[in-house]
Amino acid sequence: MSKFFINRPIVAMVISIVMVIVGTITILSLPVAQFPNIAPPEIQVLATYVGRTGDERRG
Repeated sequence: MSKFFINRPIVAMVISIVMVIVGTITILSLPVAQFPNIAPPEIQVLATYVGRTGDERRG
């Protein structure tokens, strides 16, 4: 197999160039997300106020 490419260097160069072109096209067509989907942090607050209802606490 190596003799084939030694005797025909043009074929080896063409195969190399085709591989570089296909690789470049493949890299350029890969999707890239600028901002990945992440969940924002959440906070839960629990407060007790003895003697009051929920409506009275809010306001």
